[in-house]
Amino acid sequence: MFIEVVKSKIHRVTVTDANLNYIGSITVDEDLLDAANLIPNEKVSIVDNNNGERFETYIIKGERGSGTVCLNGAAARKVQTGDVIIIISYATMDFEEAKTFKPTIIFPDTATNKLV
Repeated sequence: MFIEVVKSKIHRVTVTDANLNYIGSITVDEDLLDAANLIPNEKVSIVDNNNGERFETYIIKGERGSGTVCLNGAAARKVQTGDVIIIISYATMDFEEAKTFKPTIIFPDTATNKLV
């Protein structure tokens, strides 16, 4: 049996921009991606703590050290600049493997989106 479990999580980052005129996705500072074990084009769930929105998109690598967290395309309509969000990715794995799997979870500073 296979189950889906949390693989990576960026817990509470601040949206720095929302760009409606883009194909779609979320642009995230490369430092945050590395720390959370996330890669470009990986599917993620977004949870907006300010308005309760939950949706899925994929990652685009943002400029390293910039603190960028930008929702693009249709997702830009679901957030406001300044909202605090959680970014979560999942992995499918064998039930026994999942019992011992440890996700990568990071807690950046919401004022700067930098690692603390």
